Amino acid sequence: MKAATFITGAAGFIGSNLTDRLLANGEAVVGYDNFSKGREEFLADAVRQPQFRLVRGDILDEKALAAAMEGCTRVIHLAANADVRFGLEHPERDLEQNTIGTFRVLEAMRSHGIRDIGFSSTGSIYGEATVIPTPEDAPMPVQTSLYGASKLAGEALISAYAEGYGLRARIFRFVSILGPRYTHGHVFDFCRKLGENPKVLPVLGDGTARKSYLAVEDCLDAILTVFAQTSGEEEAGSKGFTRIYNLGTDEYCQVSDSIGWICAALGVKPELQFTGGDRGWVGDNPFIFLDTKKIRGLGWKPRFTIRQGVEATVAWLQANPWFFSRR
Repeated sequence: MKAATFITGAAGFIGSNLTDRLLANGEAVVGYDNFSKGREEFLADAVRQPQFRLVRGDILDEKALAAAMEGCTRVIHLAANADVRFGLEHPERDLEQNTIGTFRVLEAMRSHGIRDIGFSSTGSIYGEATVIPTPEDAPMPVQTSLYGASKLAGEALISAYAEGYGLRARIFRFVSILGPRYTHGHVFDFCRKLGENPKVLPVLGDGTARKSYLAVEDCLDAILTVFAQTSGEEEAGSKGFTRIYNLGTDEYCQVSDSIGWICAALGVKPELQFTGGDRGWVGDNPFIFLDTKKIRGLGWKPRFTIRQGVEATVAWLQANPWFFSRR
């Protein structure tokens, strides 16, 4: 196999879509996943291709991770615990899987002299931002979720490794991503609930929370645009760099808007039962809207609206009912 991209979390929602995209572009990929959340079905096409190698392993397993990474030229680190809502019930999980796991990835890279990394961070690191739309250099507020805190710690480790060991780091702060193979989040939860009872839909909060979303196809376009534009970039001598990019659309919607689109796509008119308040849980930011001027300056722009992303997600879930029972 020729020099490959190493993808952690390759069997997950974004990871499997990225794997398919790179393979379609003629690139070689090594996928690494412990299948705690990833699905073998998502890699069904990839495993039949000679340019793909799947390694079952945990990013906390230092030896297995380093062995699997041998021969790769860049790493896109997507593996993480994304259970924001229930993070307070198992606080060690975010630390282990998001922060310590990122450290293990960096050490494995260092052992092989791999310098290029892309990292899936989150817009949650902005907490409840005081600047809307929120730019990459916004004042950093108090962290409101263990997930966001663990991702911010991962960013800090990566930037320190870039400074100390000459890594070329691209950090992507995502809004929530939508589309085929979507594995968790409000669209999944609402579709599952409506499948069980189309007459009533329980909704956390009061439906007024404002969120931005991004289609997975647009997310992949943005990641690959950044790598293409910065692949030859290098500062003085062997010094590395860290580039941070918000990824999102130039719009947002209320939860009530999304509910309307989901119900229309499913052909149901349920009674909405709101729990009340402006948020669903501790750390649930009631307004997320990121400034994306920086990534747009590289020539990228999203092709899909939030509504189109929601509808595409519903269509995929309808076409794959097996996923609800196996999830």
